Amino acid sequence: MTTTLRLDELSLHTRISLVLTALAAALVLALGSLWLKQTQDSIREEVQAATRVAEQWLGAVALEMRTQPPGWTSQRLLAHLQAAGRIRANALEAVDAFGRRRYLSPQPTYKAGHSAPGWFAALVEPGFAAHRVEAGELTLILRPDGSRATLDAWDDLCAMAGWAGVLLVVLFFAVRHALDRALRPLGQVMAALDRTGRGCFDTRLPVFPAPELGRLAKAFNGMADRLVEAVNDNVRLRSEREWADRLQARIEGERRGIARELHDELAQGITAMRALAGAIAQRSGDQPALLGPAQSIVAVTGQMQDGVRAILHRLRPLQDGPGADADDTLRRYLQAWQQHYPDITLRMMLDAGSQPLCDDVIQALVRITQEGLTNVARHAAATQVEVTLRRLGAGEDAWLELILADNGRGLGTPSAAAGCGFGLAGMRERVLALAGELQFDTAAGSGTRLRVRLPLNNVTSLEE
Repeated sequence: MTTTLRLDELSLHTRISLVLTALAAALVLALGSLWLKQTQDSIREEVQAATRVAEQWLGAVALEMRTQPPGWTSQRLLAHLQAAGRIRANALEAVDAFGRRRYLSPQPTYKAGHSAPGWFAALVEPGFAAHRVEAGELTLILRPDGSRATLDAWDDLCAMAGWAGVLLVVLFFAVRHALDRALRPLGQVMAALDRTGRGCFDTRLPVFPAPELGRLAKAFNGMADRLVEAVNDNVRLRSEREWADRLQARIEGERRGIARELHDELAQGITAMRALAGAIAQRSGDQPALLGPAQSIVAVTGQMQDGVRAILHRLRPLQDGPGADADDTLRRYLQAWQQHYPDITLRMMLDAGSQPLCDDVIQALVRITQEGLTNVARHAAATQVEVTLRRLGAGEDAWLELILADNGRGLGTPSAAAGCGFGLAGMRERVLALAGELQFDTAAGSGTRLRVRLPLNNVTSLEE
């Protein structure tokens, strides 16, 4: 049985080491591209220089033939060429007036039998035109040949790639070792958190030498002090009823937060898995080997949804309800959603403007869109859905508006308070937390339209 190791299962220092190694590898690739450009220029200059020298020599030979008496024959020229052998970085061919080859320079002896791969030669070796020199009855054809220089460049690249690979491996393990030593105090922090979670409120952390960890230790110790004070305050409450009311209020707040995150994180994944399994089951009627497992997955995920719904009922009764670019963040999620539901046509019009939004607002927009699209996939039986994000108004009256509209069957009789399920309740809580407005319009057979409006003077900006 084989298992696949996911990135989020790796330790923190391993993930950081991988990121730094990947950045170093990207830098190496960038430097490699510069090296390729310089290599191409170097090969061009080298071959052109050798070609100029060869042309001058052949021109001198041709001129000498024209000035020599008739006794200077083509045979003597060919003998002269054969004695010269191969001209550096050039191949020389002599043909007569009838086009017959009379001479061809020998193959290069430097690294004979070896050549660079064709793709590499096409990448770095520039094209050169052949040069013709008339020498009496013969025509001398000089063809520049950069194959040896290209082979040298290929050998250099292989050597550099090998050293780069070794250095990247050394960098990975060196960074991992350094981070392991630097983050070792985090083990003490986790142990202190565990002890505090078990009720040992007298747990304190030493002040670590590293400034960041030192601040973390001070923050934890301050939190522990305040926790002790809170416990003492609870003990000193005048009546058991007052203490119980405070505790219950805090518990209810935590329950609502847990329920919202449970719905947003776990339920979305189960829904997506069930939809994919259902799609496989619908398309594999003639493949029993796929149909059975797909139907089993649909049944199991249905049971999981029922279980999550039961947990949500226990955590929260059924009731009415960091500096990234909003357009890009929402667009990435919509593109990922479209891949899971290719049968639903998705149109997006995103224009949040240039004014920056805080991370909480961007997360709220993504979560609301996520819940709305999940409802479309689960309940609407829609073939089209449109997502619009835009800015309205100006100055103090400016608003950020998000609209999700589908052409599905609608929900028939929605509640007057914009939502009757856990997902819509979570939407309402997120919108109210940002002093916004939520409208939910639906009718049987006419689709559903969800509109969220957030005041810009409350949700921006990063600099304030």
